[in-house]
Amino acid sequence: MEKAFKIIDREKKWITDLLADMVRIPTVSPSGEKYEEFVTMLAEKLASRGLEAIVHRVPQSYVDDKCPPEAKGNPRYIVMIRLGKGSETLHFNGHYDVVPGGPGWSVTEPFKPLVRDGRMYGRGTTDMKGGLASMVAAMLALAEVEEDLGMRVEAAFVPDEEIGGKCGSGYIVERMGLKPDYVIIAEPSSINRIWIGHKGAVRAEIIVKGKTAHSSTPWLGVNAFKHMVYVAKEFFEELVPRVESRRSRYRFDEPGGERATMMLGGVVRGGGKINQVPGEASFTIDRRVIPEEKAEDAWREIVGFVDKLRAKGYDVEAKLLGISDAVVTDPDNLLVKAMREAVREVVGIEPMTTVCIGGLDLRYYVTAGSTGISYGPGVPNTAHAPNENIVLEDVFTVAKTYVLLPWKLSNAK
Repeated sequence: MEKAFKIIDREKKWITDLLADMVRIPTVSPSGEKYEEFVTMLAEKLASRGLEAIVHRVPQSYVDDKCPPEAKGNPRYIVMIRLGKGSETLHFNGHYDVVPGGPGWSVTEPFKPLVRDGRMYGRGTTDMKGGLASMVAAMLALAEVEEDLGMRVEAAFVPDEEIGGKCGSGYIVERMGLKPDYVIIAEPSSINRIWIGHKGAVRAEIIVKGKTAHSSTPWLGVNAFKHMVYVAKEFFEELVPRVESRRSRYRFDEPGGERATMMLGGVVRGGGKINQVPGEASFTIDRRVIPEEKAEDAWREIVGFVDKLRAKGYDVEAKLLGISDAVVTDPDNLLVKAMREAVREVVGIEPMTTVCIGGLDLRYYVTAGSTGISYGPGVPNTAHAPNENIVLEDVFTVAKTYVLLPWKLSNAK
């Protein structure tokens, strides 16, 4: 194992340069305008170091069916690396899409990576091109080590996680038919924490109908905005407190993360002209589901509440926008134990095992029958924020835990 670690140390500059190259390409979802440029660059860089990258283009018919309208004009690609052989497969996964750069940056511009004081700044450094760099470093080292890995090892670089992952990890599981035994999602858990699962989500739009009229004669119309305010008040006073009284038994990253949550108003629509009574108004609901709940039950609860409001006289309906269950891997599972051992050996700490408060592509694999967790480098609370950054040494540290993991799994049998 010492040889593999030395390879990673030897390749630090190359990996740092690769991370900078990845950050420079604004692979913003949902548009995906730069996806092809990114995968071409990545495949060429990997080939230059002897790693064969297999590039899969997601069929356009699948993209048109599964992706949101904003994504349908640009192709989606998945990059795969495969090493070793054996009856079992260890599969690393990371997404290359990022959120928009956004305002408020002071250290550098979002897509102009800057290294300062051992950190790289730029959009996507933490979420999650830093994790991709760890995956590449690990695969470089494993490819050069002459020992039998004891299993197949794969790395998948996927798009669209930021918009639900259907044309990335979802396609891998549902259409490519890959069902690896063990999955590591390289999301930014930080080096001292292993995510054994994540919350689920129900996203919905609550639509309130009225009747348009001229604003000079509002009594001839029905103000949908006014009724929407009353509907939202009903949610806030009754359903939201009921939902948020529920607690999970698992440990989460943030205080309060153990709660089921219901956030209203992320998107509010209604009206089209200042002198017209709005005939329709709506607001969204983002309902986060704890592991003890089922997403379908959470959706039925929303529908039932809307039915109750309709019985009160409101012309209201609920439209489902997206749904996914929470997933959790048993903390005593072999993969969790092996990852903990690898972290102890490389990092020198006892890692926490927590559940991620957000959602991850992990759900696709676990639902299909794989055992999965998430562990990757990153700086908490900088993802999606101005001045997003990553500690470069953490990228290499995580890579070393990835290198160690196949042997930890094999020896645990």
